[in-house]
Amino acid sequence: MAHLPHKVWTYPSPIRVKLSIFVLLLLGHSAWAEGPSTVTGDWGGVRTELLDRGINLTTVYTSELANNPRGGDGQRTAYADEWAFGAEFDLQRLFDWNGAHVQVTITDRNGHDLDQTANLHTLEPVQEIYGRGQTWRLSEFYFQQTWLDDRLLWKVGRVAAGETFGSFNCHFQNLTFCGSQPGSVTDYWFNYPVSQWGTRLEFAVIPQVKLSVGIYQVNPTYNNDSWAAHNGLLPDNPSGTTGALIPFEADWRPKFLGLTDSFKFGVWYDTSNANDVYLDVNRQPLVVTGDAPLRRHGRDGAYISFEQQITGVASKSGATLFLNITQADRETSPATDRQIALGVQYKDPFMRPNDVVGFALGTTHVNSRVAAGERLLNEINGSNVPVQSSEYVAEAFYGWTPWPFVTLRPNLQYVVHPGGSNAYANGVVVGLKTTVKF
Repeated sequence: MAHLPHKVWTYPSPIRVKLSIFVLLLLGHSAWAEGPSTVTGDWGGVRTELLDRGINLTTVYTSELANNPRGGDGQRTAYADEWAFGAEFDLQRLFDWNGAHVQVTITDRNGHDLDQTANLHTLEPVQEIYGRGQTWRLSEFYFQQTWLDDRLLWKVGRVAAGETFGSFNCHFQNLTFCGSQPGSVTDYWFNYPVSQWGTRLEFAVIPQVKLSVGIYQVNPTYNNDSWAAHNGLLPDNPSGTTGALIPFEADWRPKFLGLTDSFKFGVWYDTSNANDVYLDVNRQPLVVTGDAPLRRHGRDGAYISFEQQITGVASKSGATLFLNITQADRETSPATDRQIALGVQYKDPFMRPNDVVGFALGTTHVNSRVAAGERLLNEINGSNVPVQSSEYVAEAFYGWTPWPFVTLRPNLQYVVHPGGSNAYANGVVVGLKTTVKF
């Protein structure tokens, strides 16, 4: 009779547990009386006074708890979190500078990752909040200016390409359904909380159509945990830049059915040189020769991101369908090259205006040229290395908002073919995503 795997628990720190309990159980009702939009209320009128003067200070705490009843090396529990401290300055109110804003956001990520703790072998993390290093970062530091009645917008500074291009909400806990897809598929498109120097220009051709183009520094150093531990809080410009990421996006909002919608079409080009994932300098298979890889000039890709509300009242209640598809070039993508996610989110279930329920299905595809190399290596060595293809994920959540400043999202995830092969057991993950606004 087979022995059941021994359970090993990775507990969150006692300080964070106590903080969460304190926030949810002790401060909740008193904060509601002071100012229901945040835990700490109006600070005795100081927050309202700052807003009137053009200064908006925010603090948001997000945590993700995950446990795997099935899959991996055994049942584990892991906890990861993020603090985000933001300051927005409306320069029109402060200095009568019409249409100008400055945004500064600092983040701090901590904790453990269930994918690593339980060895789930997944392509996409089951706790999206864990990624991009467990450290302090300057995540936003930019100046924004609008003209022509806000039809023309220019932004410049330390930003993330995924903040605008291919952007999508993060109600789900699995990274397959959270944030800008190109940042999940590639290793050079950085999403929040990593930022790089860049600029973006957006123009509303007509109220229903916006065109955006950006130029962002491509520098792997920004995603280096060791560098971030010493320099992550500084508006630094480290060495190691390889090129420029240039995305273009068209955002069309026709309001089909008279309800909220968004149809985004995007492409990008990275001017960096990159290694071919299959061929060497002589255009022979790398796994056969072991020679230096063929160098390719430029990396590119395309994406679509569709959202269409189909029932209810626009932006307030009802069901919204979504579909996200991203394809990166196969010559240089060292791991994954395509991701597809589709699902539905329903606002105001059971007549609760701040609650949301969601369900999604997704797949992440390993570059077929990488798989060809794995297959060839098995033929040469007579080995049985898993040949990767696609990983499939399903997630359902319920977003409960007992107070406007607290959202609890219990979720259930099911992962088929972790890592894109059938070499590892399918995984079941039970999670809880919590957001608290201070």
